[in-house]
Amino acid sequence: MLSRLQLLVTRKLDGLLQGDYVGLLPGPGSEAGESREYRPGDDVRRMDWPVTARTTLPHVRRTVADRELETWLAVDLSASLDFGTGQWLKRDLVVAAVAAVAHLTVRGGNRIGAVVGTGGVGGTTRPVAGRTGPPTLSNVLRLPARPGRKEAQGLLRAIAHTEIKPGRSDLGALVDMLNRPPRRRGVAVVISDFLSPPEQWGRPVRKLAVRHDVLAIEVVDPRELELPDVGVLALVDPETGELHEVQTADPRLRRRYAEAASAQRAAIAHQLRAAGAAHLRLRTDSDWLLDMVRFVAAQRHARTRGTTR
Repeated sequence: MLSRLQLLVTRKLDGLLQGDYVGLLPGPGSEAGESREYRPGDDVRRMDWPVTARTTLPHVRRTVADRELETWLAVDLSASLDFGTGQWLKRDLVVAAVAAVAHLTVRGGNRIGAVVGTGGVGGTTRPVAGRTGPPTLSNVLRLPARPGRKEAQGLLRAIAHTEIKPGRSDLGALVDMLNRPPRRRGVAVVISDFLSPPEQWGRPVRKLAVRHDVLAIEVVDPRELELPDVGVLALVDPETGELHEVQTADPRLRRRYAEAASAQRAAIAHQLRAAGAAHLRLRTDSDWLLDMVRFVAAQRHARTRGTTR
């Protein structure tokens, strides 16, 4: 299964990064380059104030893409990810997204690592099997950042074979693990269904975006957006085990559900936009790889126009 997935990703995504050195989120990089006059649309955070003062004309500092990129993944594998009514389970989409990110970033000596939340709360400390380093919480798997495709494949296998435990991971705490210890500027990717309250993870994502280019990959199932008219529907909460029976023949109930779901997704998008993170939504009933290709192409196009979001 993983071999077929990697082959599919390679065939579809190879060639997207041909040409200038760029990463998954093509941007201006972090190494200082030359200054040039400010043009409408330039990021004001890159204003070169000393040159602006000397010339009395606004200038921005151009930056050069780093030659070695470190990518960290915060992967949420809460119990709610073991759900799907389309072609994929949400968990499958998470693994697929990890495979795509790894393929797009692990080249030229780039390193990729991950912290994986496996559901539940609390837990005791334990070391990661087969790896050196400090112990981690029992509900968090930490995979050190290492270079090379072989290591990236090992990371993908470890995530794909991770056992999901009952309960919901603390997404905010998971993202915070990428903030500590401080690392050189790189790419941070948060993969989740983001069903935790936005106030729980919004601030850690904003803090992460101060130093890193952040990509949030949101996995969604169509039944989380609207209910079908199928009569009485028995639903089990995968995180609590609670059983609920819903009369889906009621049009008012379906309308309220759709409105609440739309408001929830809008709140998620608003929080990510406020944090300055790029936002990619993958659905279990659509071609996730095509969505990924379009996203990367759009990012490259944005880069040529002087923007990165």
